[in-house]
Amino acid sequence: MSLAGIGLIAGKFEVRQRQVEGRFLGRQKAAEERVRRSAGLPPVDLAVEAEDREVVAPTRIVPLWTLATAAALATALSATMLARDLRRPVADGGGP
Repeated sequence: MSLAGIGLIAGKFEVRQRQVEGRFLGRQKAAEERVRRSAGLPPVDLAVEAEDREVVAPTRIVPLWTLATAAALATALSATMLARDLRRPVADGGGP
């Protein structure tokens, strides 16, 4: 079920992840600039230095395949545990 959900959100995930990572990279650059200014170095105009997000990060920091792999592993582990539990004989303790 989780794999089907990941498949359904794949298109929206790419757009949203690009926005989140763009903000992250922008904040990272701003933090570097604050460190430069506090060290007494000349300021750099972040607008001039800005690059296209696709050039800076053509691949996602957290790609969708990692989430799909984790969901597939969790599904396989759960199925294995369920099958193992179903094969185990039920011990009839006679009740309380």
